[in-house]
Order: sequence, then structure tokens, then C-alpha cells
Amino acid sequence: MANRKRNQTISIRLTAEEKKEIVAKAEQAQMTLTDYLIECSRDTDITVTDLSEVLVELKRVGNNLNQIARKINSKRFFFGKFDSVIEGQRKIYDAILSLMGDES
Repeated sequence: MANRKRNQTISIRLTAEEKKEIVAKAEQAQMTLTDYLIECSRDTDITVTDLSEVLVELKRVGNNLNQIARKINSKRFFFGKFDSVIEGQRKIYDAILSLMGDES
């Protein structure tokens, strides 16, 4: 590693607290900041989860549930404890959004 010429740069923006934390961890590891960041990035596995197709299907299911809920509320037919079905669907949708990293 000593013979390697590092001639490329990456610029990042950090808060003062983030920088302080990273510098402290590099010092604790007895590494230069550059070596510490390179090792951290190489040791980190990235998992990409594409749930867009599942989300589209879940939205379709949600649409169907809303249509059923409207009919139930208009007294066209009776279905007991339908609220729990809607709440379950909402929880699944929220869990998928959190996996995708989208809090909207």
C-alpha cells in the first residue's frame, strides 16, 4: 500500500459533528483519515432492494380495499372487522416504504 500513488480525490460535505466523529474513529483505529474511510467503504456491503413492482401491486390492493370499504360504509353489504384488514395493508405499505428508504 505504501507504493500506491493516490492521485484521485472525492469531496464530501459533512456537519462539524459528523467530521469530528469520523476523525475520532480514525484516530481510535490508529489510521489516517484516508485509510480509515477507504477501509470502511471496502468493508461495507451494499444491498439494493428494488421493491417498486411490489409497491405498485400493493397500491392496487389498497385501491381495491378502498372500493370495498366504500361499499361497506354505504351499507351495500356487511363485512365484520374490515378495519383490521385496512390497518394490516397500511402496515405492509409503511414497512415497504421504510425498506426503500422513502418516508413519504
